[in-house]
Amino acid sequence: MKKALTTLAALIMLGSTVACSSNEKAQDSNAAVAPKKVELKIFLGGVDRFRDQFDKYFAQFAEKEKKEKNIEVSFNSEYPGADTAPQILKTRLATGDAPDIFSFIAVNDIPDFYKAGYLSDLSSQPFAGKLTDGIKPIVSIDNKVVAVPMESLQWGYLYNKKIFNDLGLKPPTTLTEMKAVVQKLNDNKVKPFLLSYKESWIPQLFLPLTVGGLVNTAHKDFIDKMNNDQGSFSEIKEMFDIIDLVNANGTDRAFEVGNDDGAADFASGKAAMWVQGPWDADSILKVNEKLDFGVAPLPINDDPKATMINVSVSTSLALASTSKNKEVALDLLNYILDDQASNVLYQNLKFNPVSMNHSFKPYPWVEEALSYANKGQSYKDPSIPASVKDEAGKALQAYFNKKISRDELIKDLDKTWKVANITTNKK
Repeated sequence: MKKALTTLAALIMLGSTVACSSNEKAQDSNAAVAPKKVELKIFLGGVDRFRDQFDKYFAQFAEKEKKEKNIEVSFNSEYPGADTAPQILKTRLATGDAPDIFSFIAVNDIPDFYKAGYLSDLSSQPFAGKLTDGIKPIVSIDNKVVAVPMESLQWGYLYNKKIFNDLGLKPPTTLTEMKAVVQKLNDNKVKPFLLSYKESWIPQLFLPLTVGGLVNTAHKDFIDKMNNDQGSFSEIKEMFDIIDLVNANGTDRAFEVGNDDGAADFASGKAAMWVQGPWDADSILKVNEKLDFGVAPLPINDDPKATMINVSVSTSLALASTSKNKEVALDLLNYILDDQASNVLYQNLKFNPVSMNHSFKPYPWVEEALSYANKGQSYKDPSIPASVKDEAGKALQAYFNKKISRDELIKDLDKTWKVANITTNKK
């Protein structure tokens, strides 16, 4: 009996040892499974100033994906400048060389890109249910969410609050009031406007600001008429009143100053106002972190109702319909609006909240712009063909440089819009 019990115990111990050994081998085997490797191609146009923030965030995502799904993600990221990015992206998409994820300007590009079949439907993704009511429609078409909003904007022009306060000035509500502000600044040897026309996308900003205010007040049918080849910019030539006022009261060497230099000059107090958006806040504060600046709507005539803030979404992220890495790309797009991590990302980028789960406090200039929107003094960025905006930037450069007349500029924009209509109707 003793011998039998001893033998049985030995067999049990042996069985346990074998089982433990098998479990250890299984664990070792699981741990040794090589991670799946995925390279995401990402195209981020016009946000090269935020390269460090995006690269850091992508690295965080890669750690998360490796830990949770055993997928090793690497990134092939491009950061072309705002002037060249649109054309590079359109060429890539048209030739079948699309990145997995790409940035674009929602208001400008969604209609054409959607019609061309470049965009994936993201409506069922978790992030889509978090979007705020004011933002969701701007990144949607046919009731489908097709992009992750990054840089939502309420913008007009930037002004130096210290200069305004020192001279007892307030943001003007009409063109006549703006002329008075300009006069007082000139009388006190302060340059009213910073001019930075080296990059064509900057003077192009006058187009949505002037057209936006006019089509939401006195010329509500302008865009419909242009889309039907029945209108002309000569009908809204009053848009040149504010353009000419700015150009006649600005800083020198405008064509030598681009966006980065402009941000530095504005931060240094070289002018009281800059027709530019709060997307430059990070660049401005890097030069002068104590600068107190605000955002106000640009007056375009003497109707205060036409002095409104432009509301839009510029930088947005889309998933290419042809992407071969959709699973990982979707994980990244959802991580862009992660409930915790995205609060830090958007605050570091100085972007506005776009998710119902964003809890960070907006910056003062954001709250100021929002105050106009909350009072009904805002409009959605007007739907102007992207080719017209591109041409407007170049044509305004020529106009500011006195190489073309106002009438020639109007004819140029009219012609470009008609060509855009032909292209749209062919699709």
